Amino acid sequence: MNIHEYQAQELFTQFGVPCPAGKVASSKAEAEAAAKELGGGKLVIKAQVHAGGRGKGTFKNGFQGGVHLGDTPAEIGDLAAKMIGETLVTKQTGDAGKLVSKVMIGEAVSIEKEYYLAILMDRDTSAPVIVASTEGGMDIEEVAEKTPEAIVREFVHPTLGLQAYNVRKLIKGLKLNKDQGKQFNKLIKSLYNLFLSNDCSMVEINPMVVTKDGQLMCLDAKFGFDDNALYRHPNIVAYRDITEEDPREVEASKFDLNYIGLDGSIACLVNGAGLAMATMDIIKFSGGDPANFLDVGGGATEEQVAAAFKIIMGDPNVKGILVNIFGGIMDCEVIAKGIVEACKQTGLTLPLVVRLEGNNVKAGKEVLANSGLPIISADTLSEAAKKAVAEVG
Repeated sequence: MNIHEYQAQELFTQFGVPCPAGKVASSKAEAEAAAKELGGGKLVIKAQVHAGGRGKGTFKNGFQGGVHLGDTPAEIGDLAAKMIGETLVTKQTGDAGKLVSKVMIGEAVSIEKEYYLAILMDRDTSAPVIVASTEGGMDIEEVAEKTPEAIVREFVHPTLGLQAYNVRKLIKGLKLNKDQGKQFNKLIKSLYNLFLSNDCSMVEINPMVVTKDGQLMCLDAKFGFDDNALYRHPNIVAYRDITEEDPREVEASKFDLNYIGLDGSIACLVNGAGLAMATMDIIKFSGGDPANFLDVGGGATEEQVAAAFKIIMGDPNVKGILVNIFGGIMDCEVIAKGIVEACKQTGLTLPLVVRLEGNNVKAGKEVLANSGLPIISADTLSEAAKKAVAEVG
């Protein structure tokens, strides 16, 4: 789950991470009012979407940039009117762009130096790693490619936690002076506490800055959370903005289905994440393109299978469906009944290839054969993929 920048600032404030004051607005009038509350001086207004590259983005109405400076409430209001209700296209949104429903108005900061700072979960060590760089304000991938020596990585022991030596090495790597080092020591400890307390998978700050008056501050942040731990954090769940998510993924989550939409034409319905990945690979190897990742899990019900078919049918790019089920815990007969019921409910006209194997497979195949539906059967995954690709053409 991701959150908006203004929500990230709320978390920063809650955990004592220094950041500029800011307010959110969903209309021109609210934006003007927010600017007045923040007082005099230069202000910044930022489009709130779950995508990077906003400053260099373009609205479909022709307005350039999702980040602007303003001097007066009236100017901020005019800028808000050009953003709210419009679609912003950035390098991360794709051509479809993202609809901007809110903007954040904050105090503009006079910047002396920009840094990059992130806390991530490292899969190789199964422990947090802090990544920092003196080259803030840039894409970290570009920094890693062109100047890898500018990146500092500090691994944190999963049980001992953040230690003083970790902080000292980061301060040295970022070339902070004594006063800045003291501020960073407090900042990183607060940020690490935030990271652990909320079961984050990522906290990325780009940039962290030193202001003209020597203050260390976090300006822009991206958060990622462990979805499996969200039940412990109703306050974080309340931040969820489903308008920023793929509607198909939102619908799938209602039925505890793991779904990710892709750009291909062959939809997949599989039980097990590893098997789903293998199915997608073999479709690609056979000359096709998968339209989704869809794992119904190890104990799917008829209702879940029917829901999965409806979600698949909602994708206009889908030209055929491949069902690949290996029955371990799952009963192939239950899946087969779910497939038949789903076909009837949706009035399926697309080619459907089904490969069943494992627990109660004979009964499952009999259900499909006796359904009277034009279901194409396959005995192996390779055969199923080739048949699906052939049907889609």
